[in-house]
Amino acid sequence: GGYARQEPLARLGRPLLAGLADRLGESAHLAVMTGRDVLYIVEERALRRPALITDVGVRLPAHLTATGRAMLAALPREQVRALYPDAAAFAQRTGGGPSRPRELNELLREVRREGVAREDGEVTAGFRSVGIAVRDHVDWPVAAVAVTWGEEASVDESAIVDAVAETARQLQRRLGYGPRAGS
Repeated sequence: GGYARQEPLARLGRPLLAGLADRLGESAHLAVMTGRDVLYIVEERALRRPALITDVGVRLPAHLTATGRAMLAALPREQVRALYPDAAAFAQRTGGGPSRPRELNELLREVRREGVAREDGEVTAGFRSVGIAVRDHVDWPVAAVAVTWGEEASVDESAIVDAVAETARQLQRRLGYGPRAGS
């Protein structure tokens, strides 16, 4: 399993994700890409929040998750094309989400424009997530941070996005990837 290889990343990410979950009172996770899946390597559940499917060691289709969409949007377009050449590449869960390359490309364009990936009931009905990629020194997405909440909760989504972005930046710094020149 790819999990053991991710231990250094998980170790650096865990305290940051714990702080994020604590601050927001919602569950936070850290995931990496493996093929067309995301693999969850840190899961910090907020108090009194339900267990989610995104537990450590779980794999889910990248195109359906906020973490996966954040990382896919940061990959070179040729890489995305190679991963999703045709409709057969798209696993479905709840019937939502992109099911062909063109739909995925439109979605990823939106993620690039907004700087954040969103997922609304496409992994688990009734839950929403936002995710932001963690990039290395050559701008490659090595992981993504996400927060998930129940859609009945009254949350300040922009505050969640800001907190996720800050956590992704902190993890980037811990990994030794500071802000790039000119950014």
